[in-house]
Amino acid sequence: MKKWIVILLAVAIIGGSAFVYNTRSANAEPLEIGATAPDFTTTGALAGEAFEFSLSDKLKNGPVVLYFFPKVFTEGCTIEANMFAEATADFNAAGATVIGMSGDDIEGLKKFSVSECRNKFAVAPADEKIINGYQVRMAPGLAMTNRTSYVIDRQGKIVFVHSATKPHGHVAGTLEKVKALSES
Repeated sequence: MKKWIVILLAVAIIGGSAFVYNTRSANAEPLEIGATAPDFTTTGALAGEAFEFSLSDKLKNGPVVLYFFPKVFTEGCTIEANMFAEATADFNAAGATVIGMSGDDIEGLKKFSVSECRNKFAVAPADEKIINGYQVRMAPGLAMTNRTSYVIDRQGKIVFVHSATKPHGHVAGTLEKVKALSES
């Protein structure tokens, strides 16, 4: 009996360790600076209204800040959306468009675009192709993204990456980069 308990305990420890390793490494490394940003077309939400857009169309107007967040109406994602909303005028002054993306559905994102994005910038659902293309899957088997921000220049190249679990630092880093782009 004791032998079976030891075996089961060992299996649980090894299995748990493998799960933690796989969960942490789902997309542990974001795309690198200099990589070509995968183009996509999706339905986004701005001020509670749905609209179709493509990344390539947005890039015609200037750089795009594409930030991925895990889940609407969670504490960290709300804080981050509020910070991006507060800085939207600064991004616009530097010629940049901000787009938030998560694995949430469009109905939840419509509500989030009003209450937390304060009608200032668009949010959109990231499907499997987008999640995989930008290497932002939070965990294997989940359609949730980790918290990663990219600045994509007009040529479609990634020029800045910030990937961290905390929302702080994403807005400051991306804004600094788009300001530098507008000065060059």
